[in-house]
Amino acid sequence: MKFNRRTFFGLALIAGAALPSASFAQAPSLKVMAPAAPGGGWDQTARSVAQGLTEAGLAKSVQVTNVPGAGGTIGIAQFVNGAKGDPTQLMASGYVMVGAIITNKSPVTLDQVTPIARLTGEWQAIAVPAASPIKSMQELGEMIKADPAKVTWAGGSAGGPDHILAALITKNVGADPSKTNYIAFSGGGESLGALLGGKVTAGINSLGEFMSQIQAGKLRLLAVSSPSRLPNVDAPTLKESGIDLELSNWRMIVAPPGISADDRAQLTKMFEDLAKSETWKKILAMRGWEDIFLTGPALDEFVKSEQARTRDVLTSVGLVKS
Repeated sequence: MKFNRRTFFGLALIAGAALPSASFAQAPSLKVMAPAAPGGGWDQTARSVAQGLTEAGLAKSVQVTNVPGAGGTIGIAQFVNGAKGDPTQLMASGYVMVGAIITNKSPVTLDQVTPIARLTGEWQAIAVPAASPIKSMQELGEMIKADPAKVTWAGGSAGGPDHILAALITKNVGADPSKTNYIAFSGGGESLGALLGGKVTAGINSLGEFMSQIQAGKLRLLAVSSPSRLPNVDAPTLKESGIDLELSNWRMIVAPPGISADDRAQLTKMFEDLAKSETWKKILAMRGWEDIFLTGPALDEFVKSEQARTRDVLTSVGLVKS
């Protein structure tokens, strides 16, 4: 057969169009980027997904790569620019990235990826030293309402979930969120040390980070940021305490921009099957993660709403100019 220019490009287009569907004809070989250093939440998510998909027979193999830096914004930029249209390349993402994109003024945002599945979440906890005179979240809320600047908070990086929750609490009790007196620490150990040492009024962290100190009687748990009470946790929700909000440090898996509707549907089905598998349930239990699975248009809307809420909060505390 003689090939001319038109025939060559026609065959190239046909071959290119067939690639995504062909990649899902059987259990595919995938790559998952963790946009952070090994050991962190996104790395754990990516490696747990790799384990779950392969053990459940949903993927032939899953290769995890790490691209750390700037709250995930270096990773998402590389992912969007380098994996466009390829449904076999995925990335772990989540709430921390929402704030990092805004505060770092990243030109690449979550609007440019294809959300596949929100998988897990970690609820935040509000705690005080055991010797603190503050006995309840209502008492802390009254103190914040009276003078938010006098209430000092310890938590993780500026603009992260801990900081955002402190500002949301301040706003919700009727005080000025720009006066939230938040002290950012580079690591959970430093933040916990300041709280245990009585150097701050209260602390915010994931419940898991506080649990051993709560059980040892060194911290008093005032509230959790979940929508309903958590099993085996003796503390009310923020909503029960009169503060109408919830917040999860959620994590999700996204695909690149430019994949077909069929590829997105097949990836969604893959993660639906993963979420139902016994393998994944065991991983969740081992990691202590909450199952907050969500896909499709509901996930798209959730990501948009989280971006809007986070921008509003970060603007209110002065980290982002309006």
